[in-house]
Amino acid sequence: MNFNLLIENLSNPALLFFILGILAVYLKSDLEIPSNSSKFISLYLLFSIGFKGGQELSHEAFTNEIIWSMLFGISISLLIPTYTFFILKRKLNVYDAGAIAAAYGSVSAVTFVTAVSYLESQQLSLHGYMVAIMALMESPAIIIGLVLMSLFNKEESSTNIKIPMVMKHSLTNGSVLLILGSLVIGFLANAKQADGIKPFTNDLFKGFLAIFLLDMGITSGRKLKSFFSFGLFPFVFALVIPLINGCFFAIFSSIVTSDITNRFIFAVLAASASYIAVPAAMKITVPKANPGLYLPMALAITFPLNITIGMPLYFQIVTIL
Repeated sequence: MNFNLLIENLSNPALLFFILGILAVYLKSDLEIPSNSSKFISLYLLFSIGFKGGQELSHEAFTNEIIWSMLFGISISLLIPTYTFFILKRKLNVYDAGAIAAAYGSVSAVTFVTAVSYLESQQLSLHGYMVAIMALMESPAIIIGLVLMSLFNKEESSTNIKIPMVMKHSLTNGSVLLILGSLVIGFLANAKQADGIKPFTNDLFKGFLAIFLLDMGITSGRKLKSFFSFGLFPFVFALVIPLINGCFFAIFSSIVTSDITNRFIFAVLAASASYIAVPAAMKITVPKANPGLYLPMALAITFPLNITIGMPLYFQIVTIL
């Protein structure tokens, strides 16, 4: 089943369009997505993810376990980018360290969907509010990444930086404001109102995602040489850190829930790396960050790792401990 999941996800059109973008660069093709169109697609993806997460959240009846699970999920997305930033900063500049930390603190929706398929293969079903928790975990990591970049940016006078001002700037950043605002609007909209824009938020999502990853593939292909200029460090980080995060939170998720499926999803979310929301945000917000580093790390290394090795390992941990 794991091999079938691997083949199914490696043949995913979105992933193949990313590879096509890289291939186009190496073939010296003039294929290119216009910059205005690229920015619109990035904004659309952030809007759609936030709105759908808000809708899922509105369908849940709140219990203590759900509230603690939400806080736990947000804590994961705050802790991981914080500690990984300081590891990354030892080898990389502040922009790349912040972008990669944000990517690994945030979550991968495709990995999440794959985890749901894995649960179904084990005759288990997902609790709906975990979809909302996944959406809630997108933006805190982006905020932390932006805050850390601002605080440790040597190009600016760090003595004049005040944390409340940095937090305000991060929260009002266009990308963060859009995904958080969309989450709130999705939560407030009733089902009938949400259905009115469902063709836009749901039906077009995969198509826009494919074009977005094609664009990011082109961008990554142009800067991919930098991935290898850092030696084995990005490769080792993208292999080791997700497994550490997944195993750690597979164990400690028992603090907030005893449900095996919830604990497994928490582990997968902690181990995953965003290659949709964070790249979309960083492309707009931090153009100095190199997508030739954070995209291949998240998409080409961490994503297949979680499908083949990670999920069986995390599931084994939550069933035993």
